[in-house]
Amino acid sequence: MSDHAPESGPRRRLRLRTLLLALPLAGLLLSLLLVLPLRWLAPVTSAFMIAVRLDDEAGRWPEYRWVPYEAISAQLALAVLAGEDQRFAEHHGFDTVEIERALSAADQGGKLRGASTISQQVAKNLFLWSGRSYVRKALEAWFTLLIEACWSKRRILEMHLNLAQYGPRTFGAEAAAQRFFGKPAWDLDAGEAARLAAVLPNPRLYRVEAPNATVRTRERHIRTQMRNLGGTGFLDRLSE
Repeated sequence: MSDHAPESGPRRRLRLRTLLLALPLAGLLLSLLLVLPLRWLAPVTSAFMIAVRLDDEAGRWPEYRWVPYEAISAQLALAVLAGEDQRFAEHHGFDTVEIERALSAADQGGKLRGASTISQQVAKNLFLWSGRSYVRKALEAWFTLLIEACWSKRRILEMHLNLAQYGPRTFGAEAAAQRFFGKPAWDLDAGEAARLAAVLPNPRLYRVEAPNATVRTRERHIRTQMRNLGGTGFLDRLSE
């Protein structure tokens, strides 16, 4: 016979309510601890880089070298915005205009295309995994909100330029510039920047060193958009 009296119904319900409240608070605290320090610190790696490392038969880490925003060509920053997220300075993590366009196209029988912002891509690349699931999308949305709340726009773009994959086992502007053009990231010209930005939608399929017709078309489109945005002065819109 037990020495302890059975736990009463009200006490069990109180414990359950406490647990249900504690779990979200613990999740909030953990996610803040992941995001907030990166406002000032450079990440050592990312979730996507770890995945590449695990998939590599030789166990090699991908090429990655963090450099500050000032050490990256303004042409590359502009090219990435021109090709991926022209309303980056205006939205708060989610581009409702692009989302509505994507849904409208799908309603008309087209394939549902992505409408991810740079902020969403940073959240995914830094903290999450590839693939499609409601859980991953929910976590991506949550981390996107945290990133937008804790970091400046320039910091978010700096993260993206450093964490994006530009080719096989090649992450970040510095590694890409050195590998494909034999120069540091700060020295990239407009054409080289547009080429790098052109492969970002699928760096496993599109190749910087051997651009196919799709990459060439995207590269020309990005160069046009860079001019339409008014050149690198467009970057002055980003909060620091």
